[in-house]
Amino acid sequence: MKAKAVVFTAPNQVTFQEVDCPDPGPQSVVVNVTHSWISNGTEGSYLRGERIEGDTPWRPGDPHPFPVAAGYQKVGVVDWVGEEVTDLKKGDAVFVSVSQINDMFEPRGGHVSPSVSGRGAVIKIPEGISPLAYSGLVLTQVGYNCGARPQLQPGDGAVVIGDGLVGQWAAQMLAHRGAQVILVGRHPDRLAYFKQGETLLEADGAWREKVRERFKEGIQVGVDTVGSIAVMNDLQILMKRYAHLVSAGFYGPNDAFELQPPRYREISIDLVSGATQERLEKTMELVHQRALDTLSLITHHFPVEQATEAWDLIESKRETVLGVVLDW
Repeated sequence: MKAKAVVFTAPNQVTFQEVDCPDPGPQSVVVNVTHSWISNGTEGSYLRGERIEGDTPWRPGDPHPFPVAAGYQKVGVVDWVGEEVTDLKKGDAVFVSVSQINDMFEPRGGHVSPSVSGRGAVIKIPEGISPLAYSGLVLTQVGYNCGARPQLQPGDGAVVIGDGLVGQWAAQMLAHRGAQVILVGRHPDRLAYFKQGETLLEADGAWREKVRERFKEGIQVGVDTVGSIAVMNDLQILMKRYAHLVSAGFYGPNDAFELQPPRYREISIDLVSGATQERLEKTMELVHQRALDTLSLITHHFPVEQATEAWDLIESKRETVLGVVLDW
């Protein structure tokens, strides 16, 4: 079966091309994609050749991960279902994570249409809100997981480092649970999107002192979304006893973290990665309830044929970029 896909063919090389997909089987769902949401961080590290699978960093001696069909999240309309799929039908609006693709470094990808996926990769979208709101569901779910995993009580202090998409949704989720949230980032224009709490510029070296002044007994939750061991150390110093430190960044091969210091205050460390069906469905519910806001974080749309231009914008950082959606 033939389809079109966004493919990274070599480091920093993006094409929109025809690809070959497996023929659908009895448990398959074929979807005509309408929108796919770029994961700037994860896909960017694939594009630069920094990882080879999931959270596995590339190391000398590893094969170079090309070509690879980028992405892992999209929405569209069901075009066909296999005979063993009884709970979806042609015309249903659905979210799809990864789809099956032949002749790639990994036999799967996100930005591809029509997409051939197993039933487990497809979730029916509830009515009442634009399907576009769910097109970044896997990434939204990472932010949900950052904010849902730690133990906290309403009024507890929480600090999220990173003003990208995961940082925004982690901060939203913690605020939804009643935490007093400070979002720390490098970009004033990005920080302005967070309306549910306070913001601080990371470039202001006094942000740590300001957090200490704001939460004199220490913070209950600290979330690193930028992939920095230095940030993890900064956060754990600010935490009170029995607090929760959340790691949601990609650290590459330089990921050594000392465990003894957080033991002094019995700090729990939550490692957030990947997605589960249960978490995706819970995230979808919160988006539907508008407890998690996705649509306002979409800053750019590109026709999928202009995926190269989309990536040029993301990598150049020449203007504010948060959510980038490819329109099919």
